[in-house]
Amino acid sequence: MKDERRTLDYPDCSMSELVLETAERYPDAEAYDFSGVKTTYRVFAEQIRQCARALTSAGIGSGDRVTLCLPNCPQAVILFYAVNLVGAVANMVHPLSAQEEIALYLNASGSVAAVTLDRFYPKFAAVLDRTGVSTMILTDIDDGLRGIKRAAYKLAHRRGFADPRVTHYRDFIRGGAGRGAAPYAPGRGDDVAAILYSGGTSGAPKGILLTNLNFNALAMQTAAAGACIVPGHVMLAILPIFHGFGLGVCIHTAFVSGVAVILVPQFSMRSYAGLLRRYKPHYIAGVPTLYEALLRMPGADELDMSRLEGVFSGGDSLSPELKRRVDAFLRERGASVQIREGYGLTECVTASCLTPRDVHREGSIGVPFPDTLYKIVTPGTDEHLPFGQIGEICISGPTVMKGYDGDPEETALALRTHGDGRVWLHTGDLGAMDADGYVYFRQRLKRMIISSGYSIYPSRIEDVLSRHAGVRSCCVIGVPDDFKMERPKAFIVPNDGFESTDALKADILAYCERNIAKYAIPYELEFRESLPLTLVGKTDYAALEREERARGGVKPAERERTI
Repeated sequence: MKDERRTLDYPDCSMSELVLETAERYPDAEAYDFSGVKTTYRVFAEQIRQCARALTSAGIGSGDRVTLCLPNCPQAVILFYAVNLVGAVANMVHPLSAQEEIALYLNASGSVAAVTLDRFYPKFAAVLDRTGVSTMILTDIDDGLRGIKRAAYKLAHRRGFADPRVTHYRDFIRGGAGRGAAPYAPGRGDDVAAILYSGGTSGAPKGILLTNLNFNALAMQTAAAGACIVPGHVMLAILPIFHGFGLGVCIHTAFVSGVAVILVPQFSMRSYAGLLRRYKPHYIAGVPTLYEALLRMPGADELDMSRLEGVFSGGDSLSPELKRRVDAFLRERGASVQIREGYGLTECVTASCLTPRDVHREGSIGVPFPDTLYKIVTPGTDEHLPFGQIGEICISGPTVMKGYDGDPEETALALRTHGDGRVWLHTGDLGAMDADGYVYFRQRLKRMIISSGYSIYPSRIEDVLSRHAGVRSCCVIGVPDDFKMERPKAFIVPNDGFESTDALKADILAYCERNIAKYAIPYELEFRESLPLTLVGKTDYAALEREERARGGVKPAERERTI
């Protein structure tokens, strides 16, 4: 897909087609490693085709939506590309989503099938009858292993499901074994390939429609801007597949480029040093929280990081101080590269600009990717501001989403055609550009909390809290955390007849666990007799933020959860 304004030639094809072409070029190269079990690109390609046959046997085809609620494991990547190969759409959902969120995602997407781990099945079982899902596939984390490695895992929930909609992954795959050549629905660049979730401009959950072109362009742009991607080299894929950064960079960019992907289903500080020591990866991508963990992890003193060729940070702002500390850490362990900061949002898959390989300007988030244009405008308009002035960041290019699923009004707010005839994504973020094209992020127009790289929308949590009988009014803010950057905290005014007790707090938290994703549950509830108000009578969340920052944020001992 080429025009005179583009520097890269984007093929008008599906994501799976590009990956299968990679397998033809590097059939004997390692495609992925899962817990020490290595799989070549030749085998990976056959696994994708085999899974595509199984999908077709189950009646899943062009245009159908299939929810994938999985961590980083072989089944996740195989299914992602097999769904694409048959022309269906992958609906990517966080495995820690609450059961009511799962119901929302299944219904909003119109999914006809869903895949998750055995351990998460109870959440699906509780809502399936309220959805259009007719095929439910369960898998064990060990299904991605073979032989002795697989036998080392305890197996759970095997055959004999009471619900006829439910089958096990291995039985599902065998169901397509009798078919001939893998079915192939030739995809075009403009076809929707995946749905990822974000808050849109209002903070309500929105399904982001991303096309084959969006992902393929992102892969090609990342390789070009990264200037370090080499076939056969190793990517440590800690970022999850249901996150735009993880899916777009650690998975699709790597597979399109012939890179070996180390699939890490669950990250912990305890295992991090071991992964780096064992695999000596060439590429690491993560949110700032991951690099905070890198500096703190036990066993880091003797690490050899001399093979590193790309260290990328995104998902939140990388402070100048953290960058200096990480760069020093890398140098002390033999690395010759600096950490490189990117910026983007799920509405353009993930990163859309990146710090150049050997140049850094303090406070800058880099320069735009090839064929991606940035413009700073007066918020709410398409009035282009001069260099150096702060305004809303707008992005135009081949990675910009097709729109929000089923929400033309929200799409119209985010995607606007300017006087130059181009469609621009209004990011809701404030920033500036200098005369050399370097971009500087300043702050969010939208009220949002970024915790460990995840976007958390206070209004969503407040909506849930306000439905609890014991809550009269509430406000959720992000408070500083020296590990996660921010964490959600809720201020609650109890309803009449309820007292500010530990029992009420425990009941509210239990309610949150049923209705809010684990990563978004407030880490702290503070009862108040009243909440501060602005002059126009709205809850003054900025006043609460100032109070919290005056307290000095969170003490290290309070950090209970891992990334």
